[in-house]
Amino acid sequence: MTLEHRTFGRLKLTGAAHASASVVGLGCWQLGADWGEVSEDDALAVLRAAHDSGVTFFDTADVYGDGRSEKLIARFRAELGDAAAGIMVATKVGRRADPFVAETYSEENLRAWVDRSRTNLQTDTLDLVQLHCPPPAVYDMDPVFDTLAELRQENVVAGFGVSVETTAEALTAIARPGVVSVQIILNAFRLKPLDEVLPAAMEAGVGIIARVPLASGLLSGKYTADTTFDENDHRNYNRDGAAFDVGETFSGVDFATGLAAVDELRADLPQDVPLPQAALRWIIDQPGVTTVIPGARNADQARRNAAAGESTLPAGFADTVRRVYDARIRESVHTRW
Repeated sequence: MTLEHRTFGRLKLTGAAHASASVVGLGCWQLGADWGEVSEDDALAVLRAAHDSGVTFFDTADVYGDGRSEKLIARFRAELGDAAAGIMVATKVGRRADPFVAETYSEENLRAWVDRSRTNLQTDTLDLVQLHCPPPAVYDMDPVFDTLAELRQENVVAGFGVSVETTAEALTAIARPGVVSVQIILNAFRLKPLDEVLPAAMEAGVGIIARVPLASGLLSGKYTADTTFDENDHRNYNRDGAAFDVGETFSGVDFATGLAAVDELRADLPQDVPLPQAALRWIIDQPGVTTVIPGARNADQARRNAAAGESTLPAGFADTVRRVYDARIRESVHTRW
């Protein structure tokens, strides 16, 4: 299968070897940790199924399984041989900071984190390295971005971006000339990026990587009030934001509220259109989105997610998303992120 590709405008201007992404990528958090156990065989099967389905963009991070996700991607690339030249791997650094404060984002630490990812991914040059939801003060620290620019000049990284928690952080990142991408939560339960972030990114030529597209699985439509999650699954231990920003789990939406919203969304779809397909296609259709990165815990999920890139949004579904969001989600979410 061949999926549509979209370009990271600023990255293309640098002459980077990889400057475009399939409209559906693969988020590889699940392959590392925090989503229940995924065996190495299953993880590699997910990577293969995604690639066979046309996915060429893979997003990971140095803290996903303490490097496990990066190492699995390296194994997969080695397995592909020459075909690996057609894929783009984006990783993220910074969450290893100890303590997790802006002052820890020194040049020495940034270089060490990047070098560790290069080792894990078995590559001299990282296609794209992103600051991983850094402390808010980091966005105003010129030395941090100067270091990233130096790494690009040294061909240690081909481009750099930022994964953000809030729209305000996204706009600050976009305003920095060297930033080529912003990764932000965007889904049917998180519409605020549509207001300013996507238009600003389009104008600046900054790529938008839409993460948490299915609201941690809520928008898969397969959960009920009786659903339970493994002890080591963040949907169990981070519902109140005990481990990291609560917006990362179910997009910050109360679980019961999310289930009710899902019922409304599903009711307005034709019977032959799965909710996750429509939810992913809705994101792809937003002007300014470069790629959407759903995760997958098995090969079938990876194939179904990729199929959204070849689908068409059912008539009226965009209006339903807005109506349900305004009625059920906006009040509790829109002002927070």
